[in-house]
Amino acid sequence: MNRLRLICSSIVIGAIASVGACKGASEEQPAAEAAKVVATETDEAAKAAAAKAEEEQAKKQKEAEERAARVAKTMEKHADAAKKELERWTDDMRKQAAELAGTDFADGKAGLTAILASPHRVPGNGDRDTARHPLETLTFFGIQPDMTVIEVGGGSGWYTELLAPLLAKKGKLIVSSYDPEGAKDEFITAYGIRTKLFLEKSPELFGKVEVAVVTPPEKLELAPEGTADMAIAIREMHNWNRREYLDTYVASVFKALKPGGIFGVVQHRAAEGADAKESSQKGYVPEKWLVERVEAAGFKLEESSDINNNPKDTKDYEKGVWTLPPVYTEGDKDRDKYQAIGESDRMTLRFVKPKA
Repeated sequence: MNRLRLICSSIVIGAIASVGACKGASEEQPAAEAAKVVATETDEAAKAAAAKAEEEQAKKQKEAEERAARVAKTMEKHADAAKKELERWTDDMRKQAAELAGTDFADGKAGLTAILASPHRVPGNGDRDTARHPLETLTFFGIQPDMTVIEVGGGSGWYTELLAPLLAKKGKLIVSSYDPEGAKDEFITAYGIRTKLFLEKSPELFGKVEVAVVTPPEKLELAPEGTADMAIAIREMHNWNRREYLDTYVASVFKALKPGGIFGVVQHRAAEGADAKESSQKGYVPEKWLVERVEAAGFKLEESSDINNNPKDTKDYEKGVWTLPPVYTEGDKDRDKYQAIGESDRMTLRFVKPKA
């Protein structure tokens, strides 16, 4: 009887152990399978992330190559234009340019009147005088031949070719530009090259021009502190705003000017009440808003002028102010219409840096 009980007990214990072993195995199997699934999913996620990173890198590389190609094309365009311009500079023209730069002008108005009629000007630039009113604009700012003047952003040199001979004898012209030796895939380098080529074409006119190389917003010293009599910004401030360094630029102008110095502004004017951030993307900024921003830097608005007003400008073009002449972004589309409107409606403002 006892032997039978022992046998039965052994059988029962064995059965229980067997059941336990089966239960342990059944619990371990789903855990192993789950771990395998997690590992697989992790591996797939890593592969997907790597593929996405590779795709983004390839996209950036393509964009960089396309940008570099556009920059190279822009540089080539500037070089071709400079070469063509240089070809028309005869010995007689250089002699006239030297005489112009050596003239002791009685005042700003007399000097500008002579300079505007000079053959040294790039062909076609004089055609814009009736829309841009350079004589009236610079006279309104109060420019004189013995001043130190900063041209903040020389662009293609439209105003540079007027200012340089006016200031060559008794004054000084400083033009802000970008480093022509900068990165070859950056448009600012192309613009720096354009300024360099423009100034090099005539040492007679532009040999005394100083270039303030800037890299906004980090490097923006336009002149030694408190040394300039006047600074002008012609159709520049929408660019400063859309790139989010308008305040930095204005502060740099304020620092460079002497107490009593003049800051002259010509700027495409947005419709009243327009959002400055949005309108600046299309080349326009609201006048009231701009005055407030400039005065916040310490300037005082001394006077405004309607010299460059154009009520025909509707300011609602899909491609912005560049739809109008002289750019004509739309090409031949509605060209007659835009030609009839003319260049943009512009505010003309004279700010002063207080003396005390």
